[in-house]
Amino acid sequence: METVIDSSEGWAMLTVQVKEFGGPEVLVPVAVPDPEPGPGEVLIEVSHADTIFLETQLRAGWGGEYFALTPPYVPGGGVAGHVRALGPGAGTQWLGRRVAAFVDGSYAERALASAAALTPVPDGLDLPAAAALVHDGVTAMGLLERTALATGDRVLILGASGGMGTLLVQLAHARGARVVAVARGTEKQALVRRLGADETVDVSAQDWPERARTALGGAADIVLDGVGGSLGAAALPLTAPGGRFSAHGAPTGDFAALDRADAARRGITVYGIADAQYPADEIVRLRTAAFAEAAAGRLAPVIGERVPLEEAARAHRLIEGRGVVGKVVLDARR
Repeated sequence: METVIDSSEGWAMLTVQVKEFGGPEVLVPVAVPDPEPGPGEVLIEVSHADTIFLETQLRAGWGGEYFALTPPYVPGGGVAGHVRALGPGAGTQWLGRRVAAFVDGSYAERALASAAALTPVPDGLDLPAAAALVHDGVTAMGLLERTALATGDRVLILGASGGMGTLLVQLAHARGARVVAVARGTEKQALVRRLGADETVDVSAQDWPERARTALGGAADIVLDGVGGSLGAAALPLTAPGGRFSAHGAPTGDFAALDRADAARRGITVYGIADAQYPADEIVRLRTAAFAEAAAGRLAPVIGERVPLEEAARAHRLIEGRGVVGKVVLDARR
């Protein structure tokens, strides 16, 4: 869909808005005025915007008890680009810099961010990769810290071929863990093996939990559940006594309904989505660490598709179709 922007009336940039809750077709390109940075803020010229599965769920109307969204709204929360303008007190050192940040509505050509929340994009890391790491890099680095992953740990990763799953496979492998990756189909299993998984399990097999137990050599010291639902619940019995279980994903429709009493009896520490939320300074620290790993060539975000901003509806169809391996990234430059 083509949107005409009439700058003579102050309509200067393209956004994509959720006009009402529903299918991907409710994502509509809309021209709006450029935002003005306030005190301590910068205006980012967005190069690329991150997408995550949660955005498709929110667009469809899920999660009202967790997220206060009222259409019309601009979805998304992470961008990479250049600082175009500064608000009072933002710091002149940021002007023109390549940065990444969480923002309020990232499906846009320009976005506002607090200068304190900016993460510089280092040399050696391109902006599409930075956008792919802006959210998932933070969560992946944080999860490995939270679960205290160490050399020799047996790690089971559900949703291993997704944007964050592919990062977790690489990071766990680099730290000397034994990685068993759960993915769907031969292509996705082949990918995670290339990224460092020691064993793979096809989640479409009815007996995948038994296959995973065999691959783990009995049980997992750490389970990283990026899918939720019944699949996540089926992974709890695979956790070793005294192990750690992170239930941070819900692309199956909801977070895993875990038997907390069983976990407590076996001394398993369970982490939820709240444990993957971080204050602003921690977000910058974790993102900086992920960027450094990627710039050094030790971490490679997998981008399956790059889609023009105005075709965000197609991006959501790709995400929901689950055929894309890795991330879908929006290109905001026209």
